[in-house]
Parts: sequence; C-alpha cells; structure tokens
Amino acid sequence: MATPSAGLQPCAIQVNVFSGARTSMPPGTQILLTLRNGNQAITPLPNNGYFTHSEIVVQSLPYFDNFADNYSVVVWASGYAQAGFTPVRVSPRALANVDLMLVPKDAGFNFSAARWDALRQNPVPYARLLTAGSSSDFVAQARYTQLMEDQPSVLACFFNLVTAMSQIHLPVGTPLDYIQQLIWDSPNQQQPKQDRFFAWADPRLIDQVAQAADQHQFAPEVGTAIFHAGATRSWKQVQFGEANVQLTFHEDQKQTVNGIDCIVVEPDIDYYKDLAAHAILEVIPNGVTGTLTDPRVVYVLRWIAGRHAGVPNFEPPYVLE
Repeated sequence: MATPSAGLQPCAIQVNVFSGARTSMPPGTQILLTLRNGNQAITPLPNNGYFTHSEIVVQSLPYFDNFADNYSVVVWASGYAQAGFTPVRVSPRALANVDLMLVPKDAGFNFSAARWDALRQNPVPYARLLTAGSSSDFVAQARYTQLMEDQPSVLACFFNLVTAMSQIHLPVGTPLDYIQQLIWDSPNQQQPKQDRFFAWADPRLIDQVAQAADQHQFAPEVGTAIFHAGATRSWKQVQFGEANVQLTFHEDQKQTVNGIDCIVVEPDIDYYKDLAAHAILEVIPNGVTGTLTDPRVVYVLRWIAGRHAGVPNFEPPYVLE
C-alpha cells in the first residue's frame, strides 16, 4: 500500500454542493460527504461526515505523490439521489475543487425558462429545430406544448442533447449547424424518445466528426449496428468522463430537406465513458433510472463533468426540483 510522501505539506479538497436548479443547496440541508482515496481508504471526517453548508473544505489530507492522491468524492442527503466524481486529484500546491449536484429522488422538470417566446430568443437553436418542417409557427408551438405536458422526459432529453451539441466545436461549426429537421413520425420508430432523437442532417457532418476524431475529440464506436439498428457509423465524444454525446449515422436513409440530400443522425448521451467510474461511484441511477437512459441523470452528470473540465456551464432551459 502507498505511504504518504515525506517532506510535503498536506492537501485539501473543497466540495461545492449545488441543487438541481444549479444554485447552492438550501442552508441547513444535512449533507453526508464521503471521501475515498486511491488506496480505497475512507477518510475520517468530523461529525461522521455530516455537514449543513454547501461549501465544504476538508484539510490535512495526506499526499502520496502517486495514484493514491486520486480521490472519489460522494455526497448524499436524505430524499436525494447521491452524486459523486472521480478522480479528484489532490496536491499540496493547490486546493482541489469539485462541484457536485444533488437532486431529489423524485425530481420533476421545471420548464418555466423554456417558454416558447423565450426559446425563440435563445441563441441555442432550440426553436429552429422544433419549428423546422412545421406548416406554421402556431402548429410547432402547439406540438411543443403537448410534448411538454405529455412527455416531459422526451423534451428534457431534447434540451440536453441540443445544449450539449451547441458546446461541441467541430472544425467548422457545431453539429447543430448540420441538423436540418427533427423526425417526429417514422415507421422506423425514430420519433423523439427520452434517451435520443433522430434528425435529417447534412452528410457533411460525418466528415466533420471524422476530422474531430483525428483531433481526439471523438472516438469511433465498435459494433454500431448492434446497439443502433440500421446504423452505419458512430462516434462518441471523449471530452468528459461522463455524459459524452454520441453521434450515430444511418446513411442508408436519405431525404431531401431544405434542398440538401440528407441522411439520418441519431444523437444520444450515455452516462459513463468507462466502467471504472460506474463501479466506483454508482451515482444517481439508484432509485432514479428506468430501462432507458434518464434525462435527469444525464443533466446531473453532464453538469458535473463540465464544471470539472472548466468548460462553459451546461445550462439547458429547464431545472430539476
């Protein structure tokens, strides 16, 4: 077992706990914090690890100067699904920071920031995609309202995917610049779902993603057709440890949209990039997920991953309450 490195100062971790509204947890919430170092040893904490404030600083952590400095950080509160992140690497030279999000186990979607008029003003092209192919703005708005009322998980998935894709910078543009129209009704069961949607896209998107893979932004997925019926090629984003966008292409399906000979793209987001994180943390899915990927879990994991990576905040136009 690794032993602490001699002659170096102890380390510290600051854990910042946020709510599903992307704000600090309410004052007085009793939060249980668990720290486990790379040796899988649990760090003893005051008051058995319970804290009543959302900014928690743990000091005097030993420094090993090896893999043991990679901590797994998990938080939990009564009535909430636990959340965590790994690895959080400590060093005597700087305070380690990790932002985590706790959401109620029965969290609901609050779409108050996703009013139709607000979407039309949003720089992310939510409204364009929701309107494309409709006979009028009125028809598109009515379909949107019905989706919000009848299938909120499907709408949340749409917002997650579009928000995430708006932050993917390809050699030219983002994936959204190539998506022409959502598929709403399909004999191939390609209507929007709570874990993915299908859309007609400019086939130049394939070349853009392939170039991004050459730049180590994406990696090709093996056995595409096994998990995505009828698919021909697929790539997954590799930027984060969790909640990376996967773009799967169905090149045998073709249709002309907006004067462009399009193929079908199927975006989705998986929880974890590797099995280790899943095995160590087992976060969020307990008590929340069903048989399909849950957009609430994606929301939490993508937000946490983005905060850790230091990229622009993941802020779809809804919150969890």
